[in-house]
Amino acid sequence: MGTDMSMTEAVPQMQSQTGAMAAQQGVLMPAHWRDFWALTKPGVIRLVVFTGLCGLLAAPGNIHPVIGFVAILCIAMGAGGAAALNQYYESDLDALMKRTANRPIPAGRMEREAALQFGLALSGFSVVIMGLAVNWLAAGILAFSVFYYAVIYTIWLKPNTPQNIVIGGGAGAFPPVIGWAAVTGDVTMLPILLFSIIFFWTPPHFWALALFVKMDYARVGIPMMPNVAGEKSTRHQVFGYSLVLLATVMAPAALGLVGWTYGISAFVLSAIFVALAARVGFRTAGEGDALKPEKQLFAYSIVYLFLIFAAVVVDRAVVPVIAA
Repeated sequence: MGTDMSMTEAVPQMQSQTGAMAAQQGVLMPAHWRDFWALTKPGVIRLVVFTGLCGLLAAPGNIHPVIGFVAILCIAMGAGGAAALNQYYESDLDALMKRTANRPIPAGRMEREAALQFGLALSGFSVVIMGLAVNWLAAGILAFSVFYYAVIYTIWLKPNTPQNIVIGGGAGAFPPVIGWAAVTGDVTMLPILLFSIIFFWTPPHFWALALFVKMDYARVGIPMMPNVAGEKSTRHQVFGYSLVLLATVMAPAALGLVGWTYGISAFVLSAIFVALAARVGFRTAGEGDALKPEKQLFAYSIVYLFLIFAAVVVDRAVVPVIAA
């Protein structure tokens, strides 16, 4: 009974095994719509869409609901297209990593060229529609964010430097700036700070994950921080970045760009983040360690970012402030 698996676990595994067998025989099965959906990394897109929506809702001024919907849809499409291009380029590496081996291309359910075409089309349409329906500043930032993730991060940074996550964090930090620009047609201090929050949140968030999947990265030669600088250094950096994040998160309140609703919420949420990061930063994992503190920090970091950005929107709605 302990070795049985549920149907929800069995079906994807059976599909993956079937696809892999077909790939080995030189025959690829027609891609299912779920495979194209998986190429967009929907779990990541949820956070991208939410932070983009928060940037849009926090911006001063008004935007027609239909235009606002189109702007958020374009952000989602651009992020999904960049993710598809990432999986196209990294399909050989994905096949060697346990947590990515079941993605559509390495599992043999999709041709690489189909992923490339899908990624280029989705990215291109997102930029053109954003420009024509919203404004070209938002479209330009969206185009650069796609290029940043698909080229600067995926092709240049990730395989060449352990600072890939630090510098590459900018790729996921653009959505609130795009949402803001969609409403206002400009970029001011508050959206820049929202960008900075995601930028400095990314290293402790991702390195918490890297600490318990470092063997995957070591297997394919990707220079993630735990594999290059060592676990101890990575842990110290997780804690150090949590302090930088705390200062960055409090900056909008300190500069008077938001009110007390955000300020109190951000301080409490960040204090919890720093406490969890301290547990990770100043411990040594022994043989067979389950890495529970690292997993707790990773899980909380996702909830944390959702709540921080929700606090921005609530604060701007409840406490009128001068536009940034």
